[in-house]
This record gives sequence, C-alpha cells and structure tokens, in this order.
Amino acid sequence: MVDYGIKFWSNGDFIIDEGVVKVNYMSKPALIDIVREVREKGYMGPLLIRFPHLINNQITKLYNAFESSIMEYQYKGEFKAVFPLKVNQMPNFVLPLVELSRTKCYGLEAGSKAELIVAMSYTDKGSPITVNGFKDKEMISLGFIAANMGHDITLTIEGINELKIIIDIANDMPEPYPNIGLRIRLHSIGKGIWAKSGGITSKFGLTSTELLQAMKMLESSKLLHKFTMIHFHIGSQISDISPLKKAIREVGNIYAELRKMGAINLTSVNIGGGLAVEYAQYESMNCKNYTLEEFSGNVVFSLKEIVKNKNELEPDIFIESGRFISASHAVLITPVLELFSQEYDEGALNLKDDNNPPLVEELNDLYHSITDKNAIEYLHDSLDHMESLLTLFDLGYIDLRDRSNTEVLVHLIIKKVIQLLKYKNHNEIIKIQKSVQERYLLNCSFFQSLPDYWGLEQNFPVMPLDRLDRRPTRAASLWDITCDSDGEISFNPQMPLYLHDIDISREEYFLGFFLVGAYQEVLGMRHNLFTHPTEFSVIFDDDLNKGYEIDYLLEAQTIVDVLDDLDYDTKEIERILKQHIEDSDLDSDTKKVVLGKLYVMLSENGYLRTIAK
Repeated sequence: MVDYGIKFWSNGDFIIDEGVVKVNYMSKPALIDIVREVREKGYMGPLLIRFPHLINNQITKLYNAFESSIMEYQYKGEFKAVFPLKVNQMPNFVLPLVELSRTKCYGLEAGSKAELIVAMSYTDKGSPITVNGFKDKEMISLGFIAANMGHDITLTIEGINELKIIIDIANDMPEPYPNIGLRIRLHSIGKGIWAKSGGITSKFGLTSTELLQAMKMLESSKLLHKFTMIHFHIGSQISDISPLKKAIREVGNIYAELRKMGAINLTSVNIGGGLAVEYAQYESMNCKNYTLEEFSGNVVFSLKEIVKNKNELEPDIFIESGRFISASHAVLITPVLELFSQEYDEGALNLKDDNNPPLVEELNDLYHSITDKNAIEYLHDSLDHMESLLTLFDLGYIDLRDRSNTEVLVHLIIKKVIQLLKYKNHNEIIKIQKSVQERYLLNCSFFQSLPDYWGLEQNFPVMPLDRLDRRPTRAASLWDITCDSDGEISFNPQMPLYLHDIDISREEYFLGFFLVGAYQEVLGMRHNLFTHPTEFSVIFDDDLNKGYEIDYLLEAQTIVDVLDDLDYDTKEIERILKQHIEDSDLDSDTKKVVLGKLYVMLSENGYLRTIAK
C-alpha cells in the first residue's frame, strides 16, 4: 500500500483504512462515500469539501500550545490571536470560524475596508480586531466607528501619514478611540518565497527613526495612552525557526525601549503570521524544521528573557497565523476524465498485410514476446525504435499508418512492462518514468482552485480517494481542462506521483488535493471563465444516521451568472442567441428543441460532464 505521505502532512486528520481515505473523526466516513453521495444528487465537476471540525482542531492546537508554554515558563502575559481575512474570506469558512472560537479570545484581522466591515459585523465585542495594510481617511474613520460600537480594535500604523490622519480624526471626535499599533520594519527576515514581506526593505512598517517620530507625535497629541501594540511580520510560511528567534530578540528590545520612553500602555507584541503548514508528501522535502510546541516555546521564552533583562512588563502575545488555521479544513476533489494513453489498445493497431517497415515488425515482435526477464531491455529497444521511426516519418520514408502503429505498439509495450514489473522496485523503471508518464485529465482548473501552484510552484498533497490497497503503477502528470499549457502539474522525479492504471469508461477515479483552505479560493482566477467549484460542509453529529450530514451546499455558478458577474448583458446575449436560432433554416420543431437545449446549458456550470469520444 502506498500512503502518499499522509503521515507527514495530515496530522492525523485523514487516514487510510480498507483501501480508502477516511476522515479521522467520529464516524470516520470515507471521502469517496461523501463524494458519491453528493454526485448522486446531480452535482458534477470538481467539489470543494469543508470540514469545520478541522478549523476547531487548529484553533485548539494553537491555544493549547501557547498556553502550555506560558504555564511552563511562568509567563505573565496572555495569549491572543486574530485570523487574517485575506487568507480566506469565504462566509462558509469565516462564520464557522467565529462560532467555533467564541470561548477563546480570538478575533479577526482586516486589511481593507470590505474586510473591516466583515470584522465589525461578526467579531464578538470581547474579541480583538486588528487592522493592517495601507489606509486612507475613510478606512481609519471606520476604525473609530468600530471603537464607538464597543469593539476592541487596534489600528496598526504602516506609515507616519496614517498616524497624522488618526490624530486629525481624534481632534474632531470624543473617545472611545481605537487602540494604536505601530508596525516595525525589522532587519530580521524569514526564509522562502514570502520572505520579502519582512526585512528593512519590506513594503510595510516604520524604521527606527520613524518610530521615534511617531512617539513624539503621540505624546504631543495626547494619544500616547492609546498606543498599546507593536507588530512585525517576517513572512508567510516560515520554514526555519532561526529567523523567528532573531526577530523576537529584535522586537523584544524595541518593546522594552518604547516602554522606557513612556509608552506605559504598550502591553502587546503582535508577532504576525508565518506559522508554517507541512505540505510535503516526502519526508526529505519537508516545509518546516520545527513543531508547533517548539514555535510557541521559543516565542514565550525569548520574550520573557528579553523583558526580564530590561526589567519590563511581560507583554501579551498576539499572533495572526491564518494559513495554520485554515489550510487543513478544505479538500478539493476532482474527477479524472481521461487517461491519454488509453486510446492505444490492440484494437487501434492497423498493421499492413505486408510491407510493414522492419522496425514496426520488430516492435510487434517485442510486444508479443516480452517477459519480466527481458522487460527493461525490450522497453529500451521500443523507445529507440520509436525515435527512429518518427525520424523516418519526418523524412517521408514511412506513412501515417506506420506512424500510428508505432505509437500504439510502444504504448502497449510500456503498459505491459509496467504490468509485469509492478511488484518490483526496479531502478530502471523509476529512471525512465518521466518519459513514460501517463497524462491524467482532471475536471478542474488549477488557475481557479490551485493558483499558488501555478503562480508560486506551491505543491499540495494529492492522492486518489480509493484503491489504496492496490499499488499504483503509472507515473502521473496532471492536466486541467483549461485551454492553457500552464494548466499542468508535471511529473517530478524528486517528488514523484504514481496513480492507478484504470479504465475511465468503466469506473470512476477521483483525486483529492488537500490543505487547500488557505488563499486558494480568494486568489483563484476565472481563466476560461471556470468558477469556484460546488462546495459543501460536512457536519459531524453522533445523533445522525451516518454520523454526519452534508450542509451549506453552494453550487458552482451557472454560465449565465459568470457572464453577468463580468458585466455582460445576459438578457441581450439570450436575445441574440434566440434570434440566431429563429433566423436559421431549421424547422419550427427543431428550433424549439435547440432553444431548449441552449437554455439548459446556460443554466449549468461550465465544468465538463464527460469527454466526447
């Protein structure tokens, strides 16, 4: 059995049992059974499944780790957290998140006016709201309105001009005012593709000189008492804990210095996001070198030691780790529509009665005489013959029928070799897998559902939902249905993906992409006008017949809805199409049938239902 690295990336959230992937919770349903249940209701195409209990799991793990470290080191500050809405703003994620975190001091972080409205609407009054990113007067005024509503809100200042606006608004309004945070531009940076969000040249934050200027402005405007937090961020998906330790030392000293300068209400240090998620399916390709417990322990211990040496108050610790909270809760399920080599079977052979090129005859002999003992030798011979025959075709020495027979025979030999050697770990097979890989066509858009793969080469764990008691034999590259050559996840010998050789005409085959709950939905683009997949949540309850129920089902947008979102006049489109049918030479009955079919298609989503053969 191949486990697709599930022990590395799933944290026990999913398990393999009886040859299928199961949710490791309560009734432990098989993902394939959940998928079939929804498809039986008529929902085709890709599916996005949410598991709210995994949101709760991650929140609980985060709080338990920091509270345990606080207790271990007898730390006097408290732990608090906010979820950055930019990571996932979808209501079927955000609303369960808010509900599940009511017992914790857990709030929301906003980086735009629209996100701030969401935070003001759904954050409990006792939970924090933080506001990051660049702001104008209107956005800062929203922060004052939130404070007037009774929210515990902190406006994090990214530049001196923002502080000037706060002072101007405060001069025209009575308290309550929002709390003020200052984002610090540290020298410390993280590692990896997101490291540029930290460091002295980063996009956000105040330099040391600007910090001193901000302190003078707060003091002179009598707003120093509202300065309660300093904030830093060294990058998303921090792979190495060493830069974090350095950053904590740097920010801890700045915190102590600011308090000594009179910022006595400065009681919080916000360490930003960056807590990494393990996406790797191979242990040698791991994404982080620390545990959650090590992360929390380092933060708590380092801050305690620094402020102790400076004889200052131990601050409350804020964190904004969104990826850690949201990634695991969502799984993308996509059907396989086609295996591209399956058109090559013996029925496709069209050998001539005589005058077949000698190399084609040799290929035919190789195919019929191959055994497990000579399989590798014959495979090499067949690939060499194919190159020679294709060259002969280019030079005009063989015809199209000969070329077709060449392709069919080579694919038949490849499949026979893999079948003969499937129970052997043969190094030669592994070496040549890239040249004999199978192309699996998936009913999804990587641009829509996995944009970080396309844009940042971020890998996501992928595996079939069933047949896991059978050894997969095909080196797989994955193609989506977009009209774009970048819509491909190529076979990577360093991180090889092997899938099963199946007959799609006789059986369904589903792949699951895991850990897609962070950023993918909100960054997804409508390339080729493919939209967000049909989504639903799986709610567990022991009182239910199966131990769970399908809820919050939201079907993928129809073609008409997509065009309407792009500001097409869909009524005009329907009128034009109807007129074209009316103007055609079809008889009246056929016109009605064609028009009816057209309206049915317009009311469905754009994903494929099958592949035309």
